[in-house]
Amino acid sequence: MKADIIDLDAKKTGSVDLSDDIFGAEVRGDILQRVVRWQLAKRQAGTHKAKIRSEVHGTTKKPFRQKGTGSARQGSRKSTQHRGGGIIFGPVVRSHAHDLPKKIRRLGLLSALSSKAKDGKLIVVDALNDKAKTKDLAGKFKKLGWKSVLIIDGAEANESFGRAARNLIGVDVLPTQGANVYDILRRDTLVLTKDAVAKLEERLK
Repeated sequence: MKADIIDLDAKKTGSVDLSDDIFGAEVRGDILQRVVRWQLAKRQAGTHKAKIRSEVHGTTKKPFRQKGTGSARQGSRKSTQHRGGGIIFGPVVRSHAHDLPKKIRRLGLLSALSSKAKDGKLIVVDALNDKAKTKDLAGKFKKLGWKSVLIIDGAEANESFGRAARNLIGVDVLPTQGANVYDILRRDTLVLTKDAVAKLEERLK
């Protein structure tokens, strides 16, 4: 699969061969859903907590005698039916993470990359500018029509470019190792540098 290489001034600077096995794979919606769910579950804090009966502060004295009052028997004010009492089967602090096979994770990344290529929203750029300024980038992105974009660089993201793009809404910059299904899908346009293409093909072959 041939793709044009452009610079940030929208000028064509060459072309590159994209592997059909990686950028032309079958797009599996079910796999994408599984991988995104796995990613979001991992980052979920799981810090929700409700106090059970033994954790509620209060007396353990019997509120009133067992018989003769005409009311239902009660053993403690900390019981769940009382105001301020404990919660039955409430949320507890836990991890929401679950396992996902490496083959499924790889297949998810292939599907995400291929979906962008299939929709014509995959762009290859020559390199990222070392001396980029936020104002200049904003103008160039507007000219290119990039409102929601994920930019993936080589083994390490260009630090200067990353700083310049940091304050732009809807723009993310990642190194190749950080390429993931969720971030690819949540941005409208995927931009890869030549180094990123080489590293991704090496990683996913």
